[in-house]
Amino acid sequence: MAEISIDDIKRLRSLTGVGITDAKQALQDSGGDFDKALEAMRQKGLTKAEKRGEREARSGLIGSYVHDGRIGVLVEVNCETDFVAKTDEFKELVKDLTLHIAASDPENEAELLEQPFVKEPAKTVGDVVKEANAKLGENIVVRRFSRLALGEVNTE
Repeated sequence: MAEISIDDIKRLRSLTGVGITDAKQALQDSGGDFDKALEAMRQKGLTKAEKRGEREARSGLIGSYVHDGRIGVLVEVNCETDFVAKTDEFKELVKDLTLHIAASDPENEAELLEQPFVKEPAKTVGDVVKEANAKLGENIVVRRFSRLALGEVNTE
């Protein structure tokens, strides 16, 4: 059996948000292959995240971003508790979503979640939200957003 280092356990734990025991077990199950363990933990986390989708999310944050005084974005991202809403990870997710919306100009929430994420095009925005859901352990929902650009005419 491959030697499992404490550094690998810590690194896997920080990337996935799982406990030490789960991180160690994933590394043992993968024969010490860090990448396989990471993928297994992400899949396990995403499965749990999908089950969380039914829970009510009414806490959260409204994030804003203004780019050079020409584009403005407001986004409401909800989670289940104020505790999670105050974490750096959640705040970073909200910030990243405002930047993505400013850059990509999605028409609605469904289109937003299907778009390739600007910071990591191999993933969709929906994947990024699901990963945050898995890492933070709560249902996370992009409730609504609005994007304004200077000189654009609102057709709604």
